[in-house]
Amino acid sequence: MKLPVKMTINGQSVSHEVEPRFLLVHYIRETVGLTGTHVGCDTSQCGACTITLNGQAVKSCTLFTVQADGANIMTIEGLAKDGELHPIQQGFWEKHGLQCGFCTPGMIMLAVQMLERYPKPSEEVIRHQLEGNLCRCTGYHNIVKAIEWAADKMAAAK
Repeated sequence: MKLPVKMTINGQSVSHEVEPRFLLVHYIRETVGLTGTHVGCDTSQCGACTITLNGQAVKSCTLFTVQADGANIMTIEGLAKDGELHPIQQGFWEKHGLQCGFCTPGMIMLAVQMLERYPKPSEEVIRHQLEGNLCRCTGYHNIVKAIEWAADKMAAAK
């Protein structure tokens, strides 16, 4: 049995019929074709699959697609506008906030919500907010610096 779902992903309306237990991360990657959202663990431990769902950072491996019916979703592919990187994406570039890049989309999507909640976060706040997302390469130092850089750029733009 398949169920109809309809949602908006990165500003585009999408609709399909899906199995009730089809995970949202697989829907985004396999059905919609947006492979920037990574599958890292399928147990919500790593955060590589983080997206925003109705403005909230969520791990898309923890939701069934049918739970997102009617939702507004943003993935890493939806951040850049008119060929310009989002300040958080630019911060990861400028401050070398990645090595292998596998965790990067999830880290950036988490940072989007973080900077909405805490426009000028301290290093302690950033590190605390990142606790649910794992990076196996960088030791987090440059990720924190990238988010601080983005916070400064975003504050200056207001």
